[in-house]
Amino acid sequence: MAEHSSPHGSGELLDFAPSPPHSGGQKAAPLFVSFDRAELNAILNLYGRKVANGEWRDYAMDFLRDRAVFSIYKRASERPVYIVEKIPKLRAKQGQYMATSQDGRVLKRGHELANVLRVLEMAVVK
Repeated sequence: MAEHSSPHGSGELLDFAPSPPHSGGQKAAPLFVSFDRAELNAILNLYGRKVANGEWRDYAMDFLRDRAVFSIYKRASERPVYIVEKIPKLRAKQGQYMATSQDGRVLKRGHELANVLRVLEMAVVK
């Protein structure tokens, strides 16, 4: 029986993301920054307690090339009340974790996520 190719292709999945050049034993840079399981667990534990108290209502997560962002909302249609960011580039400087308020003011920076989240634990949304 003669084989013929389908006009729709072979059914293979193609990855169109540009692949970074590999040089020797260096590890390839990730395409985006994300929270690991322990970090996300700590953030979601705090979020769950605040939702149970009626202070927070919704959240959003963004994973960008240079940072991971967890935005906290009191109402879904508003700007975020608080933002928790992970910026690995600042790991050796001020710390890779940062909490900011709705007006853009930095509430806390640090190397430990638990210390940064402590500021949000004490905060009361008006």
